[in-house]
Amino acid sequence: MEDVARVEGKGGILQGKYELGRVLGHGNFGRVHAARDVRTGRAVAMKVVSKDKVERAGMEEQIKREIAVMKMVSHPNIVELHEVMATRSKVYLSLELVRGGELFDRIARDGRVCDGVARRYFAQLVSAVDFCHGRGVFHRDLKPENLLLDEVGNLKVADFGLSALSCHARGDGLLHTACGTPAYVAPEVLARNGYDGAKADIWSCGVILYVLLAGALPFRDENLVSMYRKMRRGDFCFPAWVTSDARRLIRMLLDPNPATRATVAGILDSPWFRKAAPVATPAPVYTLGNADDDEPPEELNAFHLISLSEGFDLSPLFEQDYHAVASPAGAAGGGRHLQRGAVVVDVRKDGGDDTEYRSFCSEELRPTLEDIVWSPAGAT
Repeated sequence: MEDVARVEGKGGILQGKYELGRVLGHGNFGRVHAARDVRTGRAVAMKVVSKDKVERAGMEEQIKREIAVMKMVSHPNIVELHEVMATRSKVYLSLELVRGGELFDRIARDGRVCDGVARRYFAQLVSAVDFCHGRGVFHRDLKPENLLLDEVGNLKVADFGLSALSCHARGDGLLHTACGTPAYVAPEVLARNGYDGAKADIWSCGVILYVLLAGALPFRDENLVSMYRKMRRGDFCFPAWVTSDARRLIRMLLDPNPATRATVAGILDSPWFRKAAPVATPAPVYTLGNADDDEPPEELNAFHLISLSEGFDLSPLFEQDYHAVASPAGAAGGGRHLQRGAVVVDVRKDGGDDTEYRSFCSEELRPTLEDIVWSPAGAT
């Protein structure tokens, strides 16, 4: 294993792959460097996470979840995670370098934006959020500080550290962890009776749209309790320059009742949104499909399986040296290939005797796959 100090020193090449440059920023558990992939010359952002700080804070699961989720959500308007590496004391995340800074900084510097610019940003945000929800991923901390802009002004959603998967819902089908940023969090999240992660994200999108058009927050009060009361009542007003179509859409998004709050379909059908320019086509959703489909198989890498299965985890990141399998392996034939040539196969019975089929699965197939097969708790 490479010594961390030497790797991060002048002229050091991280695991023979990345040359680290200047520090771009600091976080709770480490820092972010500008870096260069020496294999391709590509500029990246290298997030360096201190294992010691993460473990002291009891945040190992959060970091593992963030990594797994980011490999699930490959989309033009989401910051891409290229690769993951680890040493004894650090975890390294090679991320897409987004050079335009935070949307928050733009608003803080220039104030509100015009309808056309707001539509573009909001359309890209909704495209990314809808894609996440389709994969069972809920961001739970959408705010301008977590929305980055690239060189040409495209929006990129970042920081999935507080995200949740649909499998994290309790028996009532709802999430129960209260998290997020006070000014952007949905009122039902604070009520602690459970909430729909998708509906909560939609509320946050509504606050962001208001901030884009008004240049200020919709719910403002120095006393947090008073602010939460306003949120529960939907008590806010608009500056004179916000158009009637925009007001109607924002009212739909900031509906305190999640049952009647706007859905993505409602957003897309609103008069204000329909004026938006077309947004980038989302990346394909990874599916297993049937081996005899006419269309060529889509690539599925190990991170997607880890993310979709609560039976897999990223524990090795905090136990030993770890080398990423983030790059999809090539697919051929009817299977879906993983790193090191593993193939995911869908086994089904088309006909014949049930007893013989079950006997084959339990006595012949399952024992040979014992080390890699996962079943939910209680499943047979």
